[in-house]
Amino acid sequence: MDPRRQPPSASRPPVGPGPRWPRHLWLGLALIAFSWPATWHLPGLRSHYLFFPLWLGYVFTVDALVLRRSGSSLLTRAPRDLARLLAASVPTWWLFEVLNWRLGNWVYLGRDEVGDLEYVLFASLAFSTVLPAVFESAELLGTFGWVERLRGRRALDPSPGLLAGSFALGALMLVLLLAWPRIFFPLTWLALLFLLDPVVYRLGRPSLLARLERGDRRLLVALPLAALLCGFFWELWNLHAYPKWVYEIPVPWLDVAHLFEMPLPGYLGYLPFGLELYPLTHLLLRRPPALRP
Repeated sequence: MDPRRQPPSASRPPVGPGPRWPRHLWLGLALIAFSWPATWHLPGLRSHYLFFPLWLGYVFTVDALVLRRSGSSLLTRAPRDLARLLAASVPTWWLFEVLNWRLGNWVYLGRDEVGDLEYVLFASLAFSTVLPAVFESAELLGTFGWVERLRGRRALDPSPGLLAGSFALGALMLVLLLAWPRIFFPLTWLALLFLLDPVVYRLGRPSLLARLERGDRRLLVALPLAALLCGFFWELWNLHAYPKWVYEIPVPWLDVAHLFEMPLPGYLGYLPFGLELYPLTHLLLRRPPALRP
């Protein structure tokens, strides 16, 4: 058949370049390219000032990858929600800092070189990147088909007994954590998950239990892996930073096989930490942000 006589619907679409890389990808990469070496090699309190631009670069870069892969991203579809996550992230991580006053699991080298007000201001600015980094990373993982296939599984019925049991377990974990921190310090990354998710569910806000009720298990995989991915970069970029955090592990057999400052067993804490952030976020933000998956 003469191809010139084929109907227009049968003609082959023109071949051309794919979608352009988003502009904020280049901004994100530029922030990382400047802030990473500067954090490691400049003299003085460089990470005190550069932690925020470094992690803002990470957020922009991952958001651009999400946009490139899926056609939508948090920054492009709901920039105000990204700003709200930045704001909610500050009290979220300060909560863990308050817990650490009792636990003493990490300390900041160089903390005594700045005044209290300056420390609180710049620490809060740094803490503002935690939620955006983890949720953007979860969105990136959600663009892969193997995560998408976790939707539509067998549903879980969050019965009143299950809700009460989860809350009681979380409360018990918190008591054990605060009463005997040298023994139960790993519960830092579990207690708030079991304590708060049933509360958020009862408030009618997005929760992990509500996801399971619909048979959607994507977040149960995406959020832990996202936090682990962020944890790798947190620890990597902290390695030669100053000020920096170091760990004081009270159990010697856990303080082994370090990858950067963190012992390898400690990376397991990032997995439930990613899940903890979901109910914490929706407890703080009355209007849910437009997060995916």
